[in-house]
Amino acid sequence: MKTCGAPAGQAPPLGIPASQPTSAPATETYVDQLPAIPDVKPEDEITYAVEVLNDQNRGGGLSNRVQVPLLPATRPPQDFQAQITAEGVKITWACPENPPSSLPNVEYHLGIYRRQEGSRAEEKIAEPDLMDCRQPVLDESFQWEKTYDYFAAAVTLVARASKPPLAIEGDDTPSARVFAHDIFPPAVPTGLQAVFSGPGQKPFVDLIWSPDTTADLAGYNIYRHEENGQLEKLNAQPVKTPAYRDTTVQPGKKYFYAVTAVDVRGNESAKSEEASESVP
Repeated sequence: MKTCGAPAGQAPPLGIPASQPTSAPATETYVDQLPAIPDVKPEDEITYAVEVLNDQNRGGGLSNRVQVPLLPATRPPQDFQAQITAEGVKITWACPENPPSSLPNVEYHLGIYRRQEGSRAEEKIAEPDLMDCRQPVLDESFQWEKTYDYFAAAVTLVARASKPPLAIEGDDTPSARVFAHDIFPPAVPTGLQAVFSGPGQKPFVDLIWSPDTTADLAGYNIYRHEENGQLEKLNAQPVKTPAYRDTTVQPGKKYFYAVTAVDVRGNESAKSEEASESVP
């Protein structure tokens, strides 16, 4: 509404089928084609309200007011993609070919959202600089073996002196679907050491190594072979701590050991560097 009593436009009567219950919600759409407005500032807004008229052209008063920013929304970026990696879901996009205009107190961000398959709930996972397109965003908060749709929208942020920043969000990018299937093994264990002990008692070889910090680690597998011998696995279940005692050694032999890490879905790392020890 430009001024009180001077409508900006008029929509035709809303036709509601007789079969539709009166309690069912009905909506109407109106597009206001704005003329060129000189000297528009980034923080300027236009206010709209609606008044319903009866067949006598009488209204019951204005609806609630809605403020709409006059600064146009920024178009979504091209080539929005999401890809599963061992570290998380890597999200990339292309820098705009025609960057948004540089305006005082205005920043351009990218709101990145995630929706799990079968759910209507949307989660905003990041809001990086729209032009920082050479630095991928990594989503690490998802759940493995779930399917997600990722999408984004350009966000124009306008700083205002006495009010919170004004956020103007544009259209969404096409969705990028990701099935977070875990085929990625943990890191290879490091620092393996083997130490013999046995004088005055049954001989054994103690193994220690640096702990793996993978979040979904299930444990470790221990492998052993003799010189020119066949490799064998010593443990039936994953070893939970970065240490193992081999009590099946025999005097006069030299043993070579290696360790792997295993996650909760059975992905196994490559074998560590070997450590050897002789049993007198």
